[in-house]
Amino acid sequence: MPRSEDHTSFQIGLMFADAARRHATVPVVLDEPLQFAPESGTRTTVGDLAELIDELAARLWAAGIRPSEQVAIYKTHNFDIALMACACSRIGAVPVLLSPGLPPAVAGELMGRLDDPWLLSDADKISSAFAGTAPTDLARQVLLTAGHDVAGAVRLDTWAGAPRREPVRLHPGQPSLITHSSGTTGIPKLAVHSGDSLYSRLVPQRMMAWPIRRRETVALCMTFAHSRFLNALRVFLDYGNPLVIAGSHEPDRIRQLFVRTRPGYVETHPNTYIEWEELAAEPDGPLSNVAVFGATFDAMHPRTIQRMLAGSGRRFPVFVQLYGQSETGPVCMRWYTRRTAAAADTRCVGVPVPWFVRLRVTDKQGRRVRHGQTGHLEVRLRSRVLTYLGENRRYAEVFNGRWWRMGDMGFRGRWGTVFLLDREVDQIESMDSNLRAEDILMSRLDELREVAVVAGPGGEAVPVVCIRGEEPLDLDRWRTATEDLPELADPVQLRFDQVPRTSTWKVQRPELVRMLQDAGR
Repeated sequence: MPRSEDHTSFQIGLMFADAARRHATVPVVLDEPLQFAPESGTRTTVGDLAELIDELAARLWAAGIRPSEQVAIYKTHNFDIALMACACSRIGAVPVLLSPGLPPAVAGELMGRLDDPWLLSDADKISSAFAGTAPTDLARQVLLTAGHDVAGAVRLDTWAGAPRREPVRLHPGQPSLITHSSGTTGIPKLAVHSGDSLYSRLVPQRMMAWPIRRRETVALCMTFAHSRFLNALRVFLDYGNPLVIAGSHEPDRIRQLFVRTRPGYVETHPNTYIEWEELAAEPDGPLSNVAVFGATFDAMHPRTIQRMLAGSGRRFPVFVQLYGQSETGPVCMRWYTRRTAAAADTRCVGVPVPWFVRLRVTDKQGRRVRHGQTGHLEVRLRSRVLTYLGENRRYAEVFNGRWWRMGDMGFRGRWGTVFLLDREVDQIESMDSNLRAEDILMSRLDELREVAVVAGPGGEAVPVVCIRGEEPLDLDRWRTATEDLPELADPVQLRFDQVPRTSTWKVQRPELVRMLQDAGR
């Protein structure tokens, strides 16, 4: 298998340069130009991107950034977020990836946990988040990556053409990347990764992707501020697969992009796949060449898996689902075919990744329970993050001895399979599983665009629904669909854009509960 020069550490600053030595001419298609280098267009190569990263790294060094210093990247959504992270890493700095979707107050709170950081941002982001003035109170210096001049910020292109630098390699156990959790339960946590922990995530993912190495065009449509995107990027850079990088998940734009590029592997967020269900029936077949669909971050609805597989014209397409979290990387894996997806219980998230993950289920006291008995999911694995930055005690409280408690409730099946029922904080006493009820409703009501069952003021189960086209919910169909489910309160219909979400499009259930309480529902 292809590897970087350091075989036991994933240094993100080297992955494009390493890949360029073997696959410099491999094409990379973007859905929009790089914001900091629009002249490069939407068709480029691995070698050209490696050169851009080297130039960016030289500018950052000339600006004064040094090894181990933290560099927050909070800017407009664009693939150049990942390239800037690579450039920071190349000179030994520690990139801190803050999702463009974070509210400015939340981004400011997270930056307050950093140690005298630098900030990379652009004029548009500073205008929308900081009223047009660089937030010099949050950073030692604000470096402007694109756009018009901004008071208090220094343009990064001031150092264009700076002398190139040899890469700096951090110790494998040293902090090398900081990302944040999804924030489904409140303010996100800052997760500290090392080259060693990132490599421990990379190895099993590289093994899973081996069958499609070099052959299939790979399309990635994920948040650029998540470690999963960097791992997926590294896997396919190593293997030399042609790449398609999409920043927008809008179905019409994706349709046009996929019709042009005909990807054989596609990966995006589970909730984005729901938005793409309509693509499966498009006459120009944007999904027709997909051999493998991939999803991480969250469990999938069975209806969505079935529709994606139906949209492929390949003989034996598969849908691969990885279950895990920001702090752990992949924990369980499962795949579906057209035949198995039809009868699948998607609460089953597969088996722990062989050779890399140990998983058990425990009761409230931390004692292992029998197979089939619901409890807390706990894991042991090397890919776990080092800590939560500025919240070491909170990090330590997650452990049960040497086991990491994931915050999810579930059980083990007879053959060792893992069933995910709910987040611990989202449990409702009257429901066996909110997530299972949501799966059933999505399968029975084609018009549902989203459904989330959350706790009401009295602990009752309140279904919040969004309907395609923002049409009113058909209450007769709803009553028929719910008649054999545990008792639910009357449904609350919201517009899709009213539902609070994370950067990976997960529903922020606690925030949704607060919204309903404020509205008196």
